[in-house]
Amino acid sequence: MIRTAKTRERNLNTPLWPANYRTGMWAWTFHRISGLALSGYLIMHIIVISSSTAGSQGVNFDKLLSQLTQPFFLALDLLLWAAVLYHTLNGIRVLLFDAGIGVRNQKVVFWGFMAVAVLAWIAGLVLIFPFIMGRPPVRA
Repeated sequence: MIRTAKTRERNLNTPLWPANYRTGMWAWTFHRISGLALSGYLIMHIIVISSSTAGSQGVNFDKLLSQLTQPFFLALDLLLWAAVLYHTLNGIRVLLFDAGIGVRNQKVVFWGFMAVAVLAWIAGLVLIFPFIMGRPPVRA
């Protein structure tokens, strides 16, 4: 087959080409990606925690905990929080659609839930930021 600009244009004009995705398709794609990421995190979490309890009298666990409270890992927790928020709120959105609620306004419902996710993520950032900076809040 001879490739021309016309055949190339036709191939890029498919709804499955990412540049042609609409809001619903991006929501579906990110929902799958966040689900895989959360599943991978859960498996890694179980392996790390179970291997850290093998030490005598929790010595390995204490070392692990001191390592995981470093600013880099706390920043990664913010990514985890974003994935959890997105996956949870988008899942609730899908459940509402399955129940027939908000079907005619899918884009508005999606962006409303994403606004809630951003606000909740900012709340998480405010709570964890002092720890990332190495200055936990002082309690009176």
